[in-house]
Amino acid sequence: MTKIKEAFKNGKAFIPFITAGDPNLETTEKLILAMDKSGADIIEIGIPFSDPVAEGVVIQQADTRALESGTTTDKIFDMVKRISPKCGCPLVFMTYINPIYVYGADKFMENCKESGIRGVIVPDVPFEEKQELKPYCDKYGVELISLIAPTSHERIKMIAKEAQGFLYCVSSMGVTGVRSEITTNIGEMIEAVKSVSDIPCAVGFGISTPEQAKDMAKYADGVIVGSAIVKLVAKYGENSEKAVSDYVKSMKEAIK
Repeated sequence: MTKIKEAFKNGKAFIPFITAGDPNLETTEKLILAMDKSGADIIEIGIPFSDPVAEGVVIQQADTRALESGTTTDKIFDMVKRISPKCGCPLVFMTYINPIYVYGADKFMENCKESGIRGVIVPDVPFEEKQELKPYCDKYGVELISLIAPTSHERIKMIAKEAQGFLYCVSSMGVTGVRSEITTNIGEMIEAVKSVSDIPCAVGFGISTPEQAKDMAKYADGVIVGSAIVKLVAKYGENSEKAVSDYVKSMKEAIK
């Protein structure tokens, strides 16, 4: 069993996301360790990018702040290398194909392995084009985490059969961001997955409150939250550790 799958073996998993380098990498480092201590089961680290097509305005602005603070992919790798031995939970990257392509896919995945990154989520690489990355992921033991959306329909089972780590279930159409309600039939999506695979399913996009998390956890094996945490970092900046820790604790408690 891989480290990512292990994160789901003790009940529902809470998966927080933050943008690396927002407001600076020193703060990111503290926040990752604080979230780990506060009950996070997996932590998603966003690599800032100038054209993050899957992100709403909250994470777009975080990416801009991070890039303006001088954050680079190499600096993120250095940070992860320092903190991964101290983290009880697995760390995964959320990024786009362009930064990986420019960096060099082989070198990128090799550095993932050396720094302690267990998986990568690349939302702008569709399932049909995953061979762009999968050989390099396999070479270095980095899991390529697949996404399914409400529009995936007949593709859900096909994607699920080959999925690694966990399956990222997109709860709502459009970009990331806090939503007042989630109307997608998540149970139906996950039922289709489970008919062909036992891979853990985690729901993301739009979840922000403990109530929403609790509702999603009725169907899913895990809950992913990004924009709500990034908003706290935007509000409190270098002093966001307590606010983020308290939030992670409340969400973890809600999905137990």
